[in-house]
Amino acid sequence: MKRKPHALLKFLIYFRMNWVVILLFAIIIGIAVLAVVLITVGMVNYLGMEPFSRKQMLSQMGIYMIVGVIQAAVFVGMFQIANYFQMRGGFLTRLGQEKASLAKTDVNWDDVIGMESAKQEAWEVVELLRDQQLLTNIGGKIVKGTLMIGPPGCGKTYLAKAMASACGLPLLSAIGSEFVGMFVGQGAAQMRSLFRQARLVAAMEGGCIIFIDEIDAFARPRMADTGFGGGISHNATINQFLTEMDGLRKKENNIVIIAATNFGEEELDTAIMRAGRFDRKIYINKPNLEERRKIFDFYLKKVDADPEVNAEILARRSLWSTPADIDAIVREAGIVALREKRQKINMKDLSAAYDRITYGNKSNIKMNEEDKKWTAYHEAGHAILAYLIHPKDDIVKATIIPRKGALGFVSHLPREEHYSHNKEYYLAQIKISIASYVAEQMKYGSTSSGVGGGPGSDFNTALRIARNMVWSFGMGKSGLIGDYQNRLRGQTDNMLSSDIKEKLEGDVQDILQSCLKDVKEILTAHQELFEYFAQELYQKEELEYDEIQAIFDKFNVKPISGRPITKRS
Repeated sequence: MKRKPHALLKFLIYFRMNWVVILLFAIIIGIAVLAVVLITVGMVNYLGMEPFSRKQMLSQMGIYMIVGVIQAAVFVGMFQIANYFQMRGGFLTRLGQEKASLAKTDVNWDDVIGMESAKQEAWEVVELLRDQQLLTNIGGKIVKGTLMIGPPGCGKTYLAKAMASACGLPLLSAIGSEFVGMFVGQGAAQMRSLFRQARLVAAMEGGCIIFIDEIDAFARPRMADTGFGGGISHNATINQFLTEMDGLRKKENNIVIIAATNFGEEELDTAIMRAGRFDRKIYINKPNLEERRKIFDFYLKKVDADPEVNAEILARRSLWSTPADIDAIVREAGIVALREKRQKINMKDLSAAYDRITYGNKSNIKMNEEDKKWTAYHEAGHAILAYLIHPKDDIVKATIIPRKGALGFVSHLPREEHYSHNKEYYLAQIKISIASYVAEQMKYGSTSSGVGGGPGSDFNTALRIARNMVWSFGMGKSGLIGDYQNRLRGQTDNMLSSDIKEKLEGDVQDILQSCLKDVKEILTAHQELFEYFAQELYQKEELEYDEIQAIFDKFNVKPISGRPITKRS
């Protein structure tokens, strides 16, 4: 980076950035000093006056006080109006303090964990920022734009702060929504203001990093104006951003832009994504097993945890959790321990915290005994099929305690991340979904509304998976291949012949009926286990992994799928 300027130059730049505030304080101090002088002189003169003049002055003092209060109210009102226009992006934004926040970050590079691949790519950018001369000697140019792409809660903002800290540069942060306003031109004005402030900060500190979070708020593809100037304002904001980015190459070489988004890069305007602007893209994913273990260790060190707490077990249980989720689990566990009046967090607290965050709070719904028993048999069907036939998942919980609007559920999770699935996996998912229907039929000779009636219902889940298998994955009996589901999304259903659609729907029903037959055979063969499991769930209302495993061990039943039994707690 460029050498930092002399202290006098830094003061002049600081004065230029904040001269309105400095001038306001100077005026206030001047008025205070003048008031003290006038009061002192007035008191001296008052004491030397005749008694009649003193009485006359005291009688007029009340009027003077009322006038003073009115003047103060007018002054405060004008100040608030000026502040309002400044916050709305008006002309005072160009004179006073800018809208973006500036701070030297205190996030250490070693504190960034759970994103090793992204961290390695980010370090390359850090090295370029720390030693630009090395890049210049071989004729290269500094990367002016770095885009972080990934799901929320995975540490994009945290990584940007760590990059600024590693470079020793101030971070000027803004949020994409700040550049979206109801007035035409407001976003473009805010954009000019942001980069103007960045240039002043870079001149004062030797460099600057601009971090724009949720850039997708203003960086969506440009559009035609649909009325009221919305499209014009949106396009103007993007155009101003592109102009400012291109201008950095011509004037400054010590300002770098880091942006973050939860959406894919295809959701952003193509001009922003072209070469020469955001040249470096860092993809940040949810942490894997080892990374989750490190994150749990990191957050557990910040609290008083019992020595029995095992980060390895917690990492295995919290599959697909983000660093923000893990932080929330540990903090919630602290609240649980405090509620139980204990000084240390134990595994039971962390388990309860995981349930609360993942499955939601326990509902205040009070089921009668008939509904509880019906729900227990319903969930027992899910649990037995999940344990016996699922090729990848273990059952970690079965409950008939209502949460998130559901009267009960069975939670089954894989032992590790899987990113693609085969036909065996999808058939197992269908069988587990419709097992509740078979279970209710076996016990009561009828079924309840719990098997259907909503987007997340058992029938809807089974039908959706079967349709995807046939319409999108080419797994139907008829042998038809093609992504017909995508054609429906593109509103080209009329291009499919009725014969094709009839064959596809026939394949869907063939899968469902075949799965239904298999489920009936499995539950019939394990009817004694089914009855015992349902009664245990009915009595205890909630079964954890060890309790579920103990039930199957009691009947000496092993997974049909050949899946190994693992220790999860």
